[in-house]
Amino acid sequence: MSEVTSPVPAHAGLTQWQRLSCAFTAPSKIFQDIQRGNRSWWLPLIVITLVSYILFGAVVQRVGIRQTVENQIRLNQRAQEQMSQASPEQQEKEYKISEVSTEVAFLAGPAIGMLFTLVIAAVLMATINFGFGGKANFGQVFAVVYYASLPMAVKALLGVVTLYAGMAPESFNVKNYAPTNVGAFLDPTGTPKALYALATSLDLTTIWAVVLLSIGLATVAGVKRSSGYIAVFGWWLILVLFGVATAAVMG
Repeated sequence: MSEVTSPVPAHAGLTQWQRLSCAFTAPSKIFQDIQRGNRSWWLPLIVITLVSYILFGAVVQRVGIRQTVENQIRLNQRAQEQMSQASPEQQEKEYKISEVSTEVAFLAGPAIGMLFTLVIAAVLMATINFGFGGKANFGQVFAVVYYASLPMAVKALLGVVTLYAGMAPESFNVKNYAPTNVGAFLDPTGTPKALYALATSLDLTTIWAVVLLSIGLATVAGVKRSSGYIAVFGWWLILVLFGVATAAVMG
């Protein structure tokens, strides 16, 4: 009787723990794994959700939602003018609405983030496929976007450390809560709005995420890395310039 040999199994892919360990040490392995068909994205979703809620807890404990809202109004000249013209009853009503909105934004952050991920994945898939001849599918790009977003969890943890390290509640800025960019060291009220927006946009964790996204997009699309960098950094630059221009007009 001839010996029956078992077929060679296909690549089993990385385990979730391996993906977690590779996320910050060898991210290319994750993107190659996604290209092979292992497109799960629930791990970074859980990590980002957990860390965002840890940050929310730190904000509530160390700053308070009311103080957070007051800080944002103080940093917005138009909001200050509107508050100064309102009666005490109207002011209190506006504060309550802003407090609820801030809490909802934190609690619904993962769901909101998923919507943004859907949009980003769709735009990048179209860009790399039609603009650079890539062969990525939506599921692959969606997973890449989530894994490339993990540096933002690092930023949230740095925000938590900063809060517990002794940051004054009155100086907390919910829109720029970690010292990962030059804007965190500038006076948001005394610095020209356009310059402050630019300094805040040049964020180390954001650039880290954009680099990862460029590599991952090129990997799953089967194109040169330079194409991934052009596609991703091109869109990022457009967003940065739009933010700076908007700040200049509003300021």
